[in-house]
Amino acid sequence: MIQRLKYFLWILAFGLLTSSCSNRNNKKPVSERTKTGYYQEQYRPQFHFSPEAHWMNDPNGLVYSDGEYHLFYQYYPDSTIWGPMHWGHAVSLDLIHWKHLPVALYPDSLGYIFSGSAVIDATNTSGFGTVEKPPIVAIFTYHNPILEKSGSNVFQNQGIAYSLDHGRTWTKYSGNPVLKNPGIRDFRDPKMFWYDKAKKWELIMAVNDRVYIYSSPNIKEWTLESEFGMGIGAHGGVWECPDLFPLKVGGSDITKWVMLVSINPGGPNCGSATQYFIGEFDGHKFIPDDTNVKWIDWGRDDYAGVTWSNIPGSDGRRIFIGWMSNWKYATVVPTTVWRSATTIPRELSLINENGHYFIISKPVREFRDLRSKSDIASIKQQSFTGENEIFMGKVSLMQSELLFDFKLSDNGVDSIGIILENSLKERFIIGYSTIQKQFYIDRRAAGNSGFSKEFAGVSTAPYIAGASLKLHLLVDVSSVELFVDDGRLVMTTLVFPTEKFTRLKLFSRGANVLLNNAEFHGLEKIWP
Repeated sequence: MIQRLKYFLWILAFGLLTSSCSNRNNKKPVSERTKTGYYQEQYRPQFHFSPEAHWMNDPNGLVYSDGEYHLFYQYYPDSTIWGPMHWGHAVSLDLIHWKHLPVALYPDSLGYIFSGSAVIDATNTSGFGTVEKPPIVAIFTYHNPILEKSGSNVFQNQGIAYSLDHGRTWTKYSGNPVLKNPGIRDFRDPKMFWYDKAKKWELIMAVNDRVYIYSSPNIKEWTLESEFGMGIGAHGGVWECPDLFPLKVGGSDITKWVMLVSINPGGPNCGSATQYFIGEFDGHKFIPDDTNVKWIDWGRDDYAGVTWSNIPGSDGRRIFIGWMSNWKYATVVPTTVWRSATTIPRELSLINENGHYFIISKPVREFRDLRSKSDIASIKQQSFTGENEIFMGKVSLMQSELLFDFKLSDNGVDSIGIILENSLKERFIIGYSTIQKQFYIDRRAAGNSGFSKEFAGVSTAPYIAGASLKLHLLVDVSSVELFVDDGRLVMTTLVFPTEKFTRLKLFSRGANVLLNNAEFHGLEKIWP
């Protein structure tokens, strides 16, 4: 309550009360928010994380501690439209089922609380806790709207906060900001990690069209080590939400460093997206193996994704989650009580193909626990051409996991794919063109798209398929996540059909295609 009072006094002092009250009028009355049932509104995801109400964007502060996965996120608790940023908070024991907790960090006199990260300070380098009771330390960007409006270039600075009670309450450091702006307008999104070889903290952050790398012995004092990105990679917009971590190459003893960098705009299919680089890091500089642009997700709706810190060595996974939206239309998508969700948490790994390294992404193994024990169907050895409707038994298409294994031959097949359809003939199409060597997702006739001229369209991704093609789809109420050939290509897409999709069709153009096998699983919802 005291934090909340301070927040509103701060808004009043900075002359923002009028706009904030205007946004607050967009809130749905409690009666309207609950009349359809808890998490039962139209387009509400059933197995993806979304806030109970109001606006959400980037995942922040991902950290594992004492058996809990912490998910913080950019949050505005007074509207379904972006506003003064807070850190929302949820925890999970399995990365799938989430418990909502109170807002963790509120704006204060230094500004809004933009994106950042969190770590376990195991040796208490910060002095905020003890070795026996190490603190969780968060670092985040302070965004001062008054300085921004005045034309200043130093309105973004980095602050820290710590928790000694498993992330339930937070104390901001009295010496904030700990990393002051050197005079660059875009100076944000710090991702911090411990570099054991040098026994120091490292920090990568977005600085306009590149990243800066800093180091610190204690999280409070930072030294610039290097910068990366000038003229390298995609530069259609500013760089945001970087991450930097080691990852072992599958089937080898080689470890490479992976850098994630989100960009807005400038993605491969309109708007925002996340690129990555593979290379070496020595505690000072990141050196890429090559400068070719690679995308972690080719769909339009996976942005600002970062990975969890402090995953136990006995587990060893690198786990990623993204914001499932796109800045081209995020503020106007046709949801009412809430806006935005996250992708399914994904395990990242590296493969080496012909001397080049690539990330592959798969849903975390815990996701399989959502499969219904009774709602399941399968198909084996079925040849088809044209359009063919598939019987799914009792499996509900709009809350399902679909797995296909196709055999491709040199018999003149032009394209194959999958169609989700409803009684209104609205269609969501996923296809692979053997001629153009690319995947495409077509949501032009898939339902509600009038809220933005940027929404409807066809997304494409280059891909060279082999003799077989495996497709793994996660279909939620308003999204489809596609994983091709065990995660070698990923495309995440929002979709808002007027009515639920109830028909699943396969199509082949040019010749017969053999479906080796397919599995269809109904999925349990994650909310009570």
